[in-house]
Amino acid sequence: MSDKIFVETVRTTPTFKKRFEFVERKGLGHPDTICDLVMNKISIELSKLYLKETGMIQHHNMDKTMLVAGQTENKFGGGKILKPMKLVMGDRATTSIDGRQLPIGDFAITTAKSWFEKNLRYVKDEHVEYQLELGKSSGQLRSIFKSPKSFASNDTSVLVGYAPYTETESVVLGMEQYINSKKFKAEFPASGEDVKVMGFRNGDCLDLTVAIAFVDSFVDSQNDYFKKKRQMLDAITEFGKKKTPLRIHAAINCLDDERKGIDGVYLTVLGTSADNADSGEVGRGNKANRVISPSRPAGAEAIAGKNPVSHIGKIYNAMSFKIADEVHKNVMGFDEVFVWMYNVIGMPVNDPKAVVVQPITKNNSEITTSQINQINEIVSSNLEKMDEFCKKLLSEQIEIA
Repeated sequence: MSDKIFVETVRTTPTFKKRFEFVERKGLGHPDTICDLVMNKISIELSKLYLKETGMIQHHNMDKTMLVAGQTENKFGGGKILKPMKLVMGDRATTSIDGRQLPIGDFAITTAKSWFEKNLRYVKDEHVEYQLELGKSSGQLRSIFKSPKSFASNDTSVLVGYAPYTETESVVLGMEQYINSKKFKAEFPASGEDVKVMGFRNGDCLDLTVAIAFVDSFVDSQNDYFKKKRQMLDAITEFGKKKTPLRIHAAINCLDDERKGIDGVYLTVLGTSADNADSGEVGRGNKANRVISPSRPAGAEAIAGKNPVSHIGKIYNAMSFKIADEVHKNVMGFDEVFVWMYNVIGMPVNDPKAVVVQPITKNNSEITTSQINQINEIVSSNLEKMDEFCKKLLSEQIEIA
């Protein structure tokens, strides 16, 4: 395996030392995040169903999905739903084993309904319609799963991870989690789950632009909306100042306009813009480390909904970040670490064609033989424990969005 692990020193300025940085986080109720989390949950539960019914996980991928926005009539004090959202669930699954049909479609819908019920306070059964576009897996791809001890890669892909989090990434992630926390919702029940945080760092100044979908049943009037908005902004600013030494400037719902009445405020009925204003897709949400960082390298594969034992678009997506984090924490002398993982369809998942580790050394010093040896040990150890890692993906011990 060591002949497939490559270490290359990168001589450049690490992200946290650059003057400018951009980071985004799409929260729990954002339409893109809904698609990611719902379809990932379906993949996980479907994998468990396959294990129960057939003794092993079968071929499936649940990563081609769109949430089509509904239509509402917003009103201070509580609006109404005119047209429900529609979740179009697509891609491929193994629908029968040895001539025995499996109820994949019904199972997917039931799992999606359960996710909405547990995660979005105001979304009920009648607020979402479901359209199934799940086709039957091809025979060639299903054949990968006939030998459970050595799954072949489902795709040809290259994925990349990095470490550590920058201060900006930590603040943006923490800010969304704070706004969607039980504590914040108890204090500000008008705040919906659809939260987006965009951070722009210029030196030691961090500009945070936050979008929060207000739930109209908790807003009595235009004046009440702007009062609650100011109170939320104060809480958010205070949280940011406690979390980071960076100088914080925050703003909420920047499209608001007091001159336009109800059309000048960000109201929803269900706490998500998907009830009226915005559709969503798998893969347009957060990356495998739960933020979107245009300042860092990124692979092209969505992590959500892919098969947890054969699709490297999921497995390597998550593992590359894990390896990068372990290298940064355990090998002294690196400011930043990038890890690229590459494999070809049909090759064993635990035997990638290449793993390229690119550390940025402190002060651009030369990488040492000892550091290279430590990196090789970390990468090899992770590849040897691939089955254990996949089980953690299946048991949701690894957060993906």
